[in-house]
Amino acid sequence: MKTNDNPTPDGPQSGDHEEFEDLELCSREGRQPRCVHKYRIKIDDRHHIVPVSHMTGLQLVELSGSCNPGKTKLRQKFADGRAVTIGPDQKVDFTTPGVECFFTLPCDQTDG
Repeated sequence: MKTNDNPTPDGPQSGDHEEFEDLELCSREGRQPRCVHKYRIKIDDRHHIVPVSHMTGLQLVELSGSCNPGKTKLRQKFADGRAVTIGPDQKVDFTTPGVECFFTLPCDQTDG
């Protein structure tokens, strides 16, 4: 059975001939992402190809596979090194220049 998730980090699944824009590559090359039908984004250490140009923070956390999306913080990393916290209802536009990747953190960190 074929799934929508991309199991390989190197590109689209076999049989998927549509063009996509790799946000991490655009960031490294210092160029603005093109407006296309699919975007390759990196969340933590996994790549995902999404068919939309924007998603909410909650949608990205759910896409990451977090077991508890309500208690997970999403951060967006830019090419200049800064990282910004993305709220659950905040919209992230993949055509924004400098977007490199996303990473998740647990909201409540406990001591020892």
